[in-house]
Amino acid sequence: MTHDARCALLRAALDTAERGWHVFPLRPGTKRPALHGERSCTGTGPCASGHRKWEQRATTDPDRIQAAWSQAPFNIGIACGPSGLLVVDLDMPKTSSTKGSSDAPDGTATFAALCERAGHPVPATYRTRTASGGQHLHFTAPSDVRLTNTAGTVAPLVDTRAAGGYVVAAGSITPAGPYEALSAPVAAPVPRWLLSILKPAPKPLQAPPRAVAGQSSRYADVAFDNEVHSVATAADGTRNATLLRAARALGRFIASGDLTRVRVEDALREAAGANATQPQRYYDDVIRRALDWSITHNSPRGRAA
Repeated sequence: MTHDARCALLRAALDTAERGWHVFPLRPGTKRPALHGERSCTGTGPCASGHRKWEQRATTDPDRIQAAWSQAPFNIGIACGPSGLLVVDLDMPKTSSTKGSSDAPDGTATFAALCERAGHPVPATYRTRTASGGQHLHFTAPSDVRLTNTAGTVAPLVDTRAAGGYVVAAGSITPAGPYEALSAPVAAPVPRWLLSILKPAPKPLQAPPRAVAGQSSRYADVAFDNEVHSVATAADGTRNATLLRAARALGRFIASGDLTRVRVEDALREAAGANATQPQRYYDDVIRRALDWSITHNSPRGRAA
């Protein structure tokens, strides 16, 4: 690699850090961290008080960056968690060695379709083109929600990187090609509709074994609201399973007399229909079968005294 190319990588690392994004070195020409692993850690230098992984050693300090990148032509990794970033990774479909190409939609297309169904345009934000031809959309993450990595949760070929994850920064070079900045110099906040998909689901409430009078009904109302909300905001690929789980969870309150079947059916039908990908009769059948099962298995005669 020429001196100019090495200087360009250093400059790219410094430019990335100037955005407030914490960087660390990747092995030259690759996407793998260049830092030593825990098994080979000598417990000296930055690790004198214990082994420090790439996320802990990522930095915005220009002196540390200058020192690191002067040793080798490292590619640049961005630690998403310390940088306060959520990065949406729009991947390319795998190609068959026999066919050489794929007619399947790529992550950019599936994400655009998701945005359209959500009633919003594709967000304008800082983005890069990856070496494979995909894209990375960089967003600033909210400080009050801990987002983590996902794979296929948002849509097919759409992954996300947040706390515990990293992405390759623009300016890096691999045998497959370079990583290049495309548009929008500033990272926008995560859109609310996307955040609703990515936010960790609340832990399901567990009903007390023996509730005092009035307590059971209040618990049923809370569970009702939570389950209906989970169905209404379920991501593609999880909607059917979420609906089935919600109907089974609420069926026990029908069996106990705390909720009426009509109320539960109407609310779940409306929630499922809000972002439907199947005919309404399909969701009606899922709801009916799940409620029948839950009521049968939670009827008073089936419980121990």
